[in-house]
Amino acid sequence: MRTVFWAGLAAFLGDQLSKYIVIHMVDLSRVRAIDVLPPILNFRYGENRGINFGLFGDGSEASRWILIGIALLICTGILVWVLRTPMGRMAHVGAGLLIGGALANVLDRLLYGHVLDFLNMSCCGINNPFVFNLADVFIFVGAIGLVYFAPDPKTSGKKGQ
Repeated sequence: MRTVFWAGLAAFLGDQLSKYIVIHMVDLSRVRAIDVLPPILNFRYGENRGINFGLFGDGSEASRWILIGIALLICTGILVWVLRTPMGRMAHVGAGLLIGGALANVLDRLLYGHVLDFLNMSCCGINNPFVFNLADVFIFVGAIGLVYFAPDPKTSGKKGQ
């Protein structure tokens, strides 16, 4: 369980620190756009009131609290699952990254009313209009890690087969 905690803490702090530096210290909230390594990496200020790609982002207080509640339920469910299921270290890292990233976005919703996004990546003539943050990366990588490294329930409980 220590691995889950430390991976989650690293994801949470990494996301919050990156947002603080880019949005507040570099002042992206004011300048709105900084080309870092165009077109591959750009900073674009974004306020996501929904989930991925702004889905369910009507901006209402009810949707804000519903999304916070859903994120907390998912984090709790993953934590209970990890506590009850024997898993290896990499699955614990995946769970920690997912939980830490989700809680970082929850903190944004609590502090700002929306999730702060700033990363924009485009390539090969494709102009990507979407922005995201490190928490989103940690959530995605953590989920993939759980899918790949968590035990398969179809085979983990069977004996002699």
